[in-house]
Formats: sequence, structure tokens, C-alpha cells
Amino acid sequence: MTGLVDWAAARARMIMAFIVLSLLVGGFAYANLPKEGEPDIQIPGLFISVPFPGISASDSETLLVKVMETELADLDGLASMSATAAENYAGIFIEFEFGWDKSAVMADVREAMNAAEAAFPDGAEKYSINEINFSEFPVLIINLTGDVPERTMSRVAENLKDKIESLDAVLEAGIAGKRDEMLEVLIDPLRLEAYNVTAGELISVVRNNNQLIAAGEVESSTGAFSVKIPSSFSEPQDVYNLPVKVNGDRIVTLGDLAEIRLTFEDRLGTARFNGETTVALQVVKRKGFNLLDMAEDVKAVVARASAEWPTELQSAVYVGTSNDQSRVVGSMISQLEGSVLTAIALVMIVILAALGVRPALLVGFAIPTSFLLCFAFLALMGVTISNIVMFGLILAVGMLVDGAIVVVEYADKRISEGTGPMHAYVEAAKRMFWPVVSSTATTLCAFLPMLFWPGVPGQFMGMLPVTLIFVLSASLIVALIYLPVMGGVSGRMSRLFGRSADALRAATPWWLRAALVLPSLYLVFLGAMQTLNPGYLFGGTPIIEGVMSLLPGMVLFLLGSFASSITLGAAQIAWKKTSVQAGRRRTYFGQFIQLITGNPIMPVVSAAAVLFFVMSVFGYYGSNNNGTEFFVESEPEMAIVYVRARGNLSLEQKDDLIKRAEDIVLAHPGIDNAFSFAGDSGLNTNTGGAQPPNDTIGQIQFETIPWEDRRDRPDLDGDLVLQELTEQLSDLPGTKIEILAASRGPASAKPVHLRLKADDWEDLISAAQTARAKFDETEGLTLQEDTLPLPGIDWQLDVDVQEAGRYGADVQTVGGMIQLVTRGILLDTMRVDSSDEEIEIRVRLPEKDRVLSTLDTLKLRTADGLIPLSNFLTRKPVAKLAEINRADQMRFFDVKAGVVNATMLLTNAETNETRLISAADWNEDAALQAQSEREGFEAVPLTPANRIEAITSWLQTAPFPEGVAWEWTGDQEDEAESQAFLSSAFTGALGLMFIILLAQFNSFYNSVLVLLAVVLSTAGVLIGMLVMGQTFSIIMTGTGIVALAGIVVNNNIVLIDTYQEYSSYMPRQEAIVRTAEDRIRPVLLTTITTMAGLAPMMFGLSLDFINGGYSIDSPTALWWKQLATAVVFGLGIATVLTLVFTPSMLALRVWVSTYLGWAARALAALSLGSASRIARDMALQTAVRRIAPPEIMWDGYNDQAVGETPEPGPNDTETVGSSEASPSDDNAETARNTSTGRIKAAE
Repeated sequence: MTGLVDWAAARARMIMAFIVLSLLVGGFAYANLPKEGEPDIQIPGLFISVPFPGISASDSETLLVKVMETELADLDGLASMSATAAENYAGIFIEFEFGWDKSAVMADVREAMNAAEAAFPDGAEKYSINEINFSEFPVLIINLTGDVPERTMSRVAENLKDKIESLDAVLEAGIAGKRDEMLEVLIDPLRLEAYNVTAGELISVVRNNNQLIAAGEVESSTGAFSVKIPSSFSEPQDVYNLPVKVNGDRIVTLGDLAEIRLTFEDRLGTARFNGETTVALQVVKRKGFNLLDMAEDVKAVVARASAEWPTELQSAVYVGTSNDQSRVVGSMISQLEGSVLTAIALVMIVILAALGVRPALLVGFAIPTSFLLCFAFLALMGVTISNIVMFGLILAVGMLVDGAIVVVEYADKRISEGTGPMHAYVEAAKRMFWPVVSSTATTLCAFLPMLFWPGVPGQFMGMLPVTLIFVLSASLIVALIYLPVMGGVSGRMSRLFGRSADALRAATPWWLRAALVLPSLYLVFLGAMQTLNPGYLFGGTPIIEGVMSLLPGMVLFLLGSFASSITLGAAQIAWKKTSVQAGRRRTYFGQFIQLITGNPIMPVVSAAAVLFFVMSVFGYYGSNNNGTEFFVESEPEMAIVYVRARGNLSLEQKDDLIKRAEDIVLAHPGIDNAFSFAGDSGLNTNTGGAQPPNDTIGQIQFETIPWEDRRDRPDLDGDLVLQELTEQLSDLPGTKIEILAASRGPASAKPVHLRLKADDWEDLISAAQTARAKFDETEGLTLQEDTLPLPGIDWQLDVDVQEAGRYGADVQTVGGMIQLVTRGILLDTMRVDSSDEEIEIRVRLPEKDRVLSTLDTLKLRTADGLIPLSNFLTRKPVAKLAEINRADQMRFFDVKAGVVNATMLLTNAETNETRLISAADWNEDAALQAQSEREGFEAVPLTPANRIEAITSWLQTAPFPEGVAWEWTGDQEDEAESQAFLSSAFTGALGLMFIILLAQFNSFYNSVLVLLAVVLSTAGVLIGMLVMGQTFSIIMTGTGIVALAGIVVNNNIVLIDTYQEYSSYMPRQEAIVRTAEDRIRPVLLTTITTMAGLAPMMFGLSLDFINGGYSIDSPTALWWKQLATAVVFGLGIATVLTLVFTPSMLALRVWVSTYLGWAARALAALSLGSASRIARDMALQTAVRRIAPPEIMWDGYNDQAVGETPEPGPNDTETVGSSEASPSDDNAETARNTSTGRIKAAE
């Protein structure tokens, strides 16, 4: 495989062409890859809904849900099935395993639903199947407000909808706050009596005319013809002329009995934007398109359309935007790009300080090249750029230069020894080929299992390992193929720069050369800024469009790089060493390693000290941690206020309660805008599966002032705004308030979620009430809710079938008459000019007569004359049952609750007493801590896990009736699944890395020693959580620990690989010390670069290189702090411990094997006698160690500045200190003093 390096070096021009091509392709790919906020998450599930107007919840369960459950239960790969039977519809959600074949599943589901549909009763409408995709939520809201007629506003919204949906990037633009049109036929009861028409006769006529009859065909010898009987209405006049009854010579039409008008359907909800009635268009992006470009195109379309309106309409209708995700995504990408550039700059500074200009440029070359190759791979895979991809690049900045640093550092060392640049870089790439491949492979092994992360968190974080795998694979190509060629070519160019620097040094004084350094470096800066922002030097407007706009910046950057190389070389102060010194001098670090490995006791002490430190960290963290959370909590910029109330409230009453809450929200100075909805209206918002409480009567969806506009206003912090609104809204009488902050990650619902399942309805209700009471009395829980039936009444109408039959009436006729009082009878559908869709034609009574008392006055014509419905129809109030929930073909109720934030839980193990104390009070009051400790209380952060544990203990006492089953679900289920997976992924990664290490080192001991660095890194992560005061995030911190498993082993790989090479031709004890001395620089460089790349994210710092300025703790930065902290502290502390622990463990092995060998030889000599070969060999070795050959010494000179003539003095002669004798090797060095100086034995 190392021949690949020679092959590339022999074809330098071809490789250079490939480098240029890689940069161009990668740059083009990045410019054209779609940008979006969060990854496209598709849930492997389908929601099937069956509308059935007028059906009750119990009938919906029996006639619809159970039929569907029977047909769908046998589907292959079905993971779970839940259903809802509610008034007017039935819905069922079927979930499959991730990795499902959607097309095949959809076909199977349609086949099963067709079979179920055949068993549905008459009146059920056509079922619909909907996919669940988190990316198909609105990314932009266009709101229309103004004092114009409703029909005018509806037409404006429809026209805008058509124009917006014509864009390729737009999937749909749904309209909220708009009512559909309807042709209403209002029956006048007085006219019915005047024309002697009963409601039953009217219903019969309407139903008989609302039929489409397939008349068939007529076939004769002259041909075959289809016969059609159209029943649809083409215009309102057709409805008006519908005959109802013949009254003498006159035909009574529907127009004689009713008022027919084009109106709107009954209002089911209200919608307001910033307090004004509104119609909103919810724009959904099509998958695979750029969110930023789509938002700009939509706004341009709206602007053009509004400019075409009449002047009066333009002045009356206000067009605004809200929920603009392009602003959020643009800000996020800008901050992440700034973080990437900051990381690159810090890495370059570290390399520049350690290796010099040319090595720093070569290592810096590896960063953008690897990134651009990664973008090319992502484009081939069809992956969009999201926040996960961008953070993957930040995480990779420090890792991808590891291979380049090792190669460049080794080549720089060979060049300093006189080897030519091309030969030096080829030799470095070949020597470090397998260590680099092995270290990259072990890093990839850490991320490889994360590709199989199940569930929504896995879908959300899935692009992180993909990005890292691509970018690290690209870095491998760059370090071993591109870099040797670039190093060789740049080495030849450096000779030209060197000659230019020599000429500049000879022609100018030093102060002038030093003064030229800053302008040349500033030219590099200008070139970089011009490349990032093509309008940087031209007043903000590029002078060239397209890709060519980058050309001026690139030219400036190259010129600045050349100038800085010459000026830095000319201004460098070089010191020439002319003395020749015998022996090898130990560095300070070498002396330290010699100290801890030079005798058999210190390795044991050092290793034990490290292990004791690690165990102490684990123990201290266990009692002083800040708790655990599932995902990262970021500062909210959007939230939803759920207004809860109970009772049979009318829409006007609901709207009045919402209006009060809306006024409070809009009055807060931290609110930018707010939508309020009462009833069934509302925006289609991504809540990540979190459902509103059952007793929600409306909601207010608001945005806070953008973070960029309030970064200097701590009083407008998003969390503080939500806290203040919660306090103010809680004072509203008659309502309960619940605020759900919009999450940037996979949104989560209430974490304490208990599900109770049973077949017996009464037992299930009793169990749910018992559980709710337990939740209410459990300390630390808040916002408790349940799915028990809401208090309220329904009117139940009972028909005495026998009595009705006596009068010749039936249930269907009676039901039709009741419909006249309620929502009306559907006559037909028709098209009108004002609507693109067919509208309904409904026959019903006027609004003043649509009350239950009207049923007492309605009469049915029978053979005995007109009979009042009250003769066989009775009504009574019953408990309201709006919906029935089922899971796995059983009824269930849920009981949910949140957990109080920033609270400490004090538990006494002896008395089982618990107390809750604010975390702030606990941390500030040392006396309270001491008193609690004396009383036997142990303090831990209050978390959902310990609340679930407390309730589980109660559940295990069997408090429910027999037949009621319980389970924890919701976030707890996802959390347990993610924890189990990350543990498995961690174990799997270690197993894969062990196989790779075993293949490289061919040593079980060395392979296990390398993997022990993972344990050290975990201790570092815990220290980071404590130092930074952070909560342990299962998703982010757990991902950081798994990532560290592949990162920290790289240092050990370099150390042990070098040790194995050195130990092949020098004593093992000396090999350990020299390995530490020779590899301390690359180990520290790779560690510091990785830490430097992530340090800004750990502190929440983001620099804006394009527009200038910086930001701290932005919502985007808060998202990644825990993962960055885990990697920075884990890697830094693990590296420090590794530099002590690894040499100690290597030396321990040497000392143990040495003493075991001595013991074996001594036993053999004692058993065989002094004349044996083993005894004679031992005597000879002892005699050899007593002989010390003299040391040859040269006169030395003090270090002089270049250009000065050294003058030897009487004290110039230097001697070399002796090495300490080591009993671990037979040819160890010994030393003694003589009268002429120090005599040293050569090895």
C-alpha cells in the first residue's frame, strides 16, 4: 500500500491537476448544495383518517377503528399501532421499523384499507393516508390583515397561494383562518306550513335527488350507447328550481320554501395576527431545495403580486411575514461558518507557532481541501447542508489535520537533516502511512456504529457520523496522496523564496525586513476576507458575478502568502550552533519519563496514581453532578401558549378567553409577533410529537425579538420572557396556561409519561384517576395532565323504535330531520367562480331555529296525519365522550407531567423522607448543605429519572384494579432506547478498534493499552461537565464520549508504533524514553489543534469574519456547548494522563519481564550449579558491566549569532552527563569519574 505514495510522487503533475479539480468540484458542490435548518426526518409511520360526519366516539370505535385494526394488524414489519375514535372521524397511526420500504408498505396498507372500507357503514367518507415528515412543516408564514370583506380576503389569499405554489421549491402553501364557501339553503318553517310540506317530505326529495345513477348501456343492431342521468347541480338556479311537491296545479320548488345564498361554512375557529383578524399562508419547502433561496423567491412573488393589486386594496391589506426559518437558518449557518473559520484560524496559529510558515500552510491546505472533498461526497449522496453537517465540520477541523501534522512534522525533521523536500515528504508519508491509516480507521470505527442509531434522535444526529466519515476519509487522501506532492513542489518553490529572502537580507537592514512582515501578513488577511466576501474591498458589491468573484481574493491571498514567506524568512533571526557534543541529551520531558520508568517502583506508582485519579473523578461526579437531560436546552425564540379551560364553551366564549391571554402576550416587550387561534384553528407547527392538552381551547404562537437584535438585552432573554409570561398568564381567571418552547432539536414532550391500558372501561377510568392523584401529590412534578374524558355534557336523542313504527316512521327519517337542526343535509356539490374547489350545498333551518327546542315543533306526516317528533323522540344529557384512544388494540389513558427545573432533591435513605430545595439556594447556602448532611440527607439534582423511579416504586404495590396494565412511554422510552444504543455503539466501536489495533501491533497488551485511553477520556468529560457547570446530555455528551473513543486512541497509536520501532534496535527502557521525547511534539500538536478547533464552541464564541463582530452564547452556540466541552476536556485530560500512563505501563511490562527472566535464570543456575552454561553467562554479564570504555570529547563553542566569528575560550569544553544504569538491559550504560574527566561507557 505504501507504493501508492511513490506512484503519486512519480506523477506529481497529475496529482496537482486532481487537487485543482477537487477544489473546483468541492466549491461548486458547496455553492449549490441546499441549505436547511434541521435534517430531513421522516418517521416510518402512516396516519390513516376516515371522516364520518355525525358519528359518535363509541360508534367510531366499534364501526371504524376495530375494523381497521383487524385488517392492519397483520402487516409485515409493524412496530406499533395506535388509534383514536372521535366524534365525526376515526384515525389510526401505524409505525414501522426504521429502514422500511415505504413503497411496499404503502401498497400493503392500501390493500388492507380497501378490505376494511368494504365493511364500513354507509356515510363514511373516503379514507386518506398521510406520511409523517418533520421537514414538511411551514418554514415561512405570509399573513394578510386588513379591514376588507371576508370574500375579498379569501380571493386574495387563494391567488397568492396559486402563485406561491407555482414555484418549484414550494411543496404547498396551506391557508389558515379562511373558511370554505358553501351554498346554503335555509328552510323557512312558516313556508313549510303554508305549502303544507313537512320536513320529512323535504328530506325525502333532497335525498332522492342527491344520487348519481349508473343507468347502463343500450345496445341494438344500430350500435351501443351509454345512458347518463346527471344529478349534479351546475349553478344555484338549479337548486332553486328543484321540485318538492305538487300543490294543485302549481309545482312547489325548493326556492319557494327556502332562501338560497352563497355564503361560508360555519366558523369553527378564529385567527388573529398581532390582534387583528388574519388569513395566513403556510409555506412548506419541497425536499431537496435550498431554504434560503426558496424564502427569497416566495417574498419576491408576494411583492410582485401585491404590486398588481388595485390601489385601494394595497392600502387596505397589510402583507407581512413571520416564522421565517430562512432568517434562523441563515443566522445559524453564518455563525457555524464563523465557527469553522475561527477553528481553522486557531489551528493555523498553533501550527504556525510550532512548525513554521511552510508547514503551517501545508497543514492549513489540508483543511479546506478535505472540506471541499467532503462537500463533493455529500453532493453525490444528495445530502443537504444542515446544522448537523456544519457542526460535523467543526468537530473534524482538529481531527483531520492529525495525519497532516504527523507527516509534515516528520518531513520537516528529515529536511532539517539534509534530505530533499520531495524525498523527505515521500519518506514521511511512507513511514507514517500505517499509523495514519490506523488512527483514521479507529476514529471512523467510533462513528461507524452511530449510522445505525434508531428512532428520531438517530435520524436527527445521523448526518454527524456521515459528515465525519466523509471528511476524515478525505483527510486520509489529502495527508497521504496530496500532501507529499504539495510538500515536494512547495519545497522546490521554497528554494526560490529562500534565495529571495537571502537577497532581501543582504540588501536591507533587519528593522526594515521586520517592518515588511506586517504588511505581507495583512495582505494575506485581505485576500482571505475578499475570498469570503467578494465585496469586501469594493464597498460591499462584487465587481465580478458568479464564481469568478472569488478570483481577486484568491490572487491577493497567494501574493500575500508569497510575500509573507519571503519577509518572514528574511526577518528571521537564526542562531548557528558550531559546537559538536557527544552523547544524547535528555529533554526535560525525557528526564521526567526517565524518572517514572527508570526503576521498578515508579511505573506502579504512576499507573496507580492515574487510576486513583480517574476513579476519584467518577466518584466525585456521582455525588456532585448537575443532572441528566435527554437533549440540549437552548434559548427559545418561538413558543406556543396553550390556553386550557373546561366545560361546554361556545366559540365566542373561547375567543374571549384567548383574547385576554393574547393581550398579555403582545404587551410584553420581548415579543415580536403573535398568532392567536381559538377553537380548531392553528398553524401547522412542528412540536416533535408533543400533543396539546385535551382541554385546550386555543393557542397563541409567538416569536420573541430575534436574538441578533437583543444580544445586549439580558432582560429579553428567551427563557426569562417565557418565565415572565407564565407568571402573568397564570393570574387569568377561569383558565390554565401551559407554554411549550419550540426546540431546535428533536422536540420533546413532557418527560414523565405513564400509559394505562385495559379492556374494561370503568376499571381504566378508576386507574387513571388514581394515577392522576398520585402525580398531583408527587413533589417535583408540574403541569400535570391526563387524557380522561373532559367534563361536559352531550345531548342524547333516543328514538322509541316501536312507537315510531306505529306511526310509519323510521330512524333514518328522524335522523334527517335532526340534521336540519344541526349541520344540515348535504344536497350535492357544485363549482362556483369564486372557488377553485367544489363547494357543498346544504339544506338546513335558519340559525335562530337551530336549537334543540325546534325538535319539539317538527312534525312527521303519517297516514294518521301530522305527528310531532316528540311522540317517540326523547332527549337527555349524558357525560361527554369526545374521543377514545387505543393502543395495541386496547383502550388507554395517559397521565403526563413535567419536572420542576433547577431543583435539588434531598433524600434520606433511612427514613425515605424527601425534600425539594431550589438549586440556587442550595449552592449558595453552605450551612444548609452541612445541616442536611448531618441529618442524613443526600442531595441530587431533580430529574425525570428519579421522579419516574419514585412513581415506579408506588406502581409496584399494585394500586390498580386487576386487568389494568401500565408502562412508561414518551420521552422516557426514547431516552432509554438512545441510552441503550449509545452503550452498544460504544462497545461496538471499542471492539472494531481492538481488531484494527491487534492487526497493526500484533500484541494484545499494546492493543488493550491503547484502548485504556478511552477510560481516561471519559474522566476528562466528567471533569468538563463539572468545571463548565453543564448538565450531562444523553444525546450530545453521549455522542461526544463515543466520538472521543476514536480520537484519544490516536496519540497512543503514535506512541506505541514508535516504541515498537525503537525497541527493535535499542534497549526497551531507552526506547520508552526516546519515544516520549520524539513524539511529544506531534502528540501535543494533534491534541491542541483539536482542542483549539472546538474551544470557541465550548465557550459559545462565534466570530463574524465577513461583517465583523462576534457573538457569545447565541442559540446556535448553546446547542453544541456540551458536545464541544466533552471533546475538549476529554481529549486534553486524556492526553496528559496518557503521556504518563502509557510509558508507565510499557515500563511496567519491561520490568516485570526482566525480573521474571532474572528469577528464571537464577532458579536455573541454582538448580544446575555454577558450572552450567546459564551460571557462566550470568558471571560473564556481570564482568562486562564493570568495564567502562573512555568517552571521546571535542572542544565546544558557545552559540553565536549568524555572521559573528566564534572565539574559543578556556571554558568552552563541555562534557556530557552520564546516563543512569538500568538493570533492565544487559548492555546498560555505567559511568564513573577519573582524574582526567568523566569516562562514559558506550552502548
